[in-house]
Amino acid sequence: MTEIPGIDSSVTPSGTGCVECLDGGGWWFHLRRCAQCGHIGCCDSSPAQHASAHAAETGHPIVQSFEPDEDWFWHYGENAYYNGPDLAPPQSHPDDQPAPGPTGRVPDDWASKLN
Repeated sequence: MTEIPGIDSSVTPSGTGCVECLDGGGWWFHLRRCAQCGHIGCCDSSPAQHASAHAAETGHPIVQSFEPDEDWFWHYGENAYYNGPDLAPPQSHPDDQPAPGPTGRVPDDWASKLN
């Protein structure tokens, strides 16, 4: 397989939810997986936008959706969708995990809090 800068297809995801939201008591709308290190962060529609913050802090420019039935990549540096290889499993959070999530942390008025 050809190496693609910013993508390590052998790295597994850091977990099933946004690392920082889980540690800090927050919640997310959708999840993104860093294609270089496997960090799971929340999307830019989420209140905290941890996936793009991770990209800015680490210089890891490419994420893949971590939502079931989605396999697209996004390149923050190019501000565009990107083609990438299959990454190490799992490809998404568990099907029974709600979006937004996690269970018990999402406010009733969550839609009004999206970016």
